[in-house]
Amino acid sequence: MANVIRLRKGLDIHLQGIAEETKLKLKSNGRFALVPDDFEGVVPKVVVREGDTVQAGDALFVNKMYPEVRFASPVSGKVTAVERGERRKVLCVKVEADAQISYVDYGKKDVSKLDGKAVVDALLEAGLFGYINQLPYAISTNPSVEPKAIFVSALRDKPLAGRFEYEVKGQEDDFVTGLTALSKIAKTYLGLGIQPDLQAALQQRNVEQVAEVTVFDGKCPAGNVGVQVNHLNPVNKGEVVWTIGDPTVVLFIGRLFNTGKVDLRRTVALCGSEVKKPCYVDMLVGEELSTLVSNSYEADHSVRIINGNVLTGTITTKDGYLGAHTSEITIIPEGDDNDEMLGWIMPRLGQFSVNRSYFSWLFGKKKYALDARVKGGERHIIMSGEYDRVLPMDIYGEYLIKAIIAGDIDKMEQLGIYEVSPEDFALAEFVDSSKLELQRIVREGLNNLRKENA
Repeated sequence: MANVIRLRKGLDIHLQGIAEETKLKLKSNGRFALVPDDFEGVVPKVVVREGDTVQAGDALFVNKMYPEVRFASPVSGKVTAVERGERRKVLCVKVEADAQISYVDYGKKDVSKLDGKAVVDALLEAGLFGYINQLPYAISTNPSVEPKAIFVSALRDKPLAGRFEYEVKGQEDDFVTGLTALSKIAKTYLGLGIQPDLQAALQQRNVEQVAEVTVFDGKCPAGNVGVQVNHLNPVNKGEVVWTIGDPTVVLFIGRLFNTGKVDLRRTVALCGSEVKKPCYVDMLVGEELSTLVSNSYEADHSVRIINGNVLTGTITTKDGYLGAHTSEITIIPEGDDNDEMLGWIMPRLGQFSVNRSYFSWLFGKKKYALDARVKGGERHIIMSGEYDRVLPMDIYGEYLIKAIIAGDIDKMEQLGIYEVSPEDFALAEFVDSSKLELQRIVREGLNNLRKENA
């Protein structure tokens, strides 16, 4: 029987355009790109050249800090470009896919007979190890670190998030195989939501023999892996835990051991109030988005295409590529062409407000078509307790943000910076009346702390 942890803090934002559980068959245009920025903390070193041919599973680049950490091509084909930006920063490695994908065969393996080192070696060889992150610093981990535990969150609860229980249907064996492999490395925790079908399917496969299962009953961000770490086994200075906040990564790992191939296929939700027919689609990591979004929305006004969800995703275009950890492509109004009388301060019924500034709170769980406007300018931090109401962690969020801005490393450590990642502050950023970019502030604080401790 799984433990249940009930969280009272948090906020569910109900938006229009949630994906219906139907799949759109997508014909790929064959253009793919692996983006190093999808792997936080990785300094890429490209190991292919333009014109090279690769198979799915061959390395396109490695982590310069830890060259044994390779990043695999999602398809077979020809390397068409290595795009670089300022100071020759690697932006992406592009591959033109073959009509029929061929895979490197790494051999099927019985994970029950492997030890932790063999599992890590197999993930390194296949170019999947870099998909595992770590706390502290919320970066892609390295194989020289021995974690005290591994945390996997299979609960997606951000606005319009794709349902993992829909994605994993029919792939439960791969998921349990992936969890079993991780459990060989360190004690593994699995966080779920109130997902009866998924819980039943995993119980039939005796998942509790390989992972400690906990059900998190609460509002967003209960699905954040950092929140789950904070409630189950907090990170202290000098300790490291590995985290997988994207449960599809466990499927990648399970497929590797069950088939011997690197299969980076994932089920993505095409969602948002601007999408004509919100649905799901199977795509490969790095696939160009143009075939998915070109005809999915009306082009008569400005929209924002987001690689990910509305809280933590990144702005992209039709020419962008599916992120390595992206489970949603969200399209919402940009809002820059809105011409409203009295602006955002006008009383109304169709806007969402945390503090009930609009009358829409009278309608309960109404779904909103929100746009991307900030509705206000940056101002001084107001110590109002806003962050604490949506941050279900045992930390003082406002004081931590102030310590990061001030560059006070001792105070940052005392206030629990080792336990947090930028996504933990996504909701706080949404409700922040000071309009600060909290996720950017936390990322800069973590990066500075990592340099100091290097």
